[in-house]
Amino acid sequence: MKIAFAGLGVMGAPMARHLLAGGHAVTGFNRSPAKAEAWATATGGQIAATVAGATDGADLFVLCVGNDDDVRQVVTEALPYLAAGAVIVDHTTTSARVAREMAAMAGEVGRFFIDAPVSGGQAGAENGQLSVMAGGNGDALARAEPALMTYAKAVKHMGPSGAGQLTKMVNQIAIAGVVQGLAEAVHFAQSAGLDTDAVYDAISKGAAQSWQMDNRWKTAAKGEFEFGFAVDWMRKDLGLVLDEARANGATLDLTALVDGYYAEVQAMGGNRWDTSSLAARLQARTNTKR
Repeated sequence: MKIAFAGLGVMGAPMARHLLAGGHAVTGFNRSPAKAEAWATATGGQIAATVAGATDGADLFVLCVGNDDDVRQVVTEALPYLAAGAVIVDHTTTSARVAREMAAMAGEVGRFFIDAPVSGGQAGAENGQLSVMAGGNGDALARAEPALMTYAKAVKHMGPSGAGQLTKMVNQIAIAGVVQGLAEAVHFAQSAGLDTDAVYDAISKGAAQSWQMDNRWKTAAKGEFEFGFAVDWMRKDLGLVLDEARANGATLDLTALVDGYYAEVQAMGGNRWDTSSLAARLQARTNTKR
C-alpha cells in the first residue's frame, strides 16, 4: 500500500518503521522537520515537508499526533489529496466527538476515518506489540488491518465511529486505579521497612500481579520516573474520560481522585515523569509530615 504517516514522535516513528519493514511505501511527515529528518536517516524512509506532499495519492493515511485540534488540522489538510476510497487511521487518543466529526467529514468526500487509539506504550511501539482498539467502518478497517499488524499484536473492531476512543477511555480508567494502588503499595512497603525487591518477588506471582507491577514496581521503589507514558499525557487522557463521563452519566470517583493526584505531581515539576510517579507524591507528603 502507498501509505502516509503523520507524527513521527516516540510512538509514531517506530510504528512507521515497522510499516517500512513490512514492505510498504511510506512517506512520513512531522511538524518538527528535525524529527522527520532523523526518522528518514534512521530508516531510509521518504519524508515530505507538508501534509499535502505526504498524502498525495495515498491509499492509507496513518496519524499519531497530539490532540483533537491536531487531528482536525491534519485530516482537513489531507482529505483533498488522498486517493479515492482511502482509509485514514488515527492512533491519537482524542475525544469520541472528534472521531465522529472526522468520520463524517471523510465520508462526505468518499474516504473513511477509523479512530484507532493504541495501548502498549513506547515499548509496544518499538517492539511491534501494540493493542489497537478501533471504531468506524469495518470493511475499511479490514483493508487497513494487514498494514496495522506490522506494529500491532491485536486489532479489535469495537463498533461505529468513536467506539475506539471510548474503549481507550476504559483502558485509561483501569490504568489510573491500578497505578495509584501500586504507588500506595510501594509506599507502604517502604514505610514498613520491608525489602521492596523481596516484596515484589513474594506478591508478583499472585493476585496482585499486573503489567504495572511487573514494569514499574522496581523503578518506582528507586524513585526513578523517566519511563514510558508522561503525566501530562495521562492528564490529557483523563480529562477526556471525565468529560465523556459527565456526558454519559458514568460515576468515576476514583478516576477523578487520581486525576487530582496527577495535578499535584505536575505541581511538583513532574510533568514529564511517567505515570508511576504517583509514588513520588506520596513520598513528598510523608516528608512534609516529618
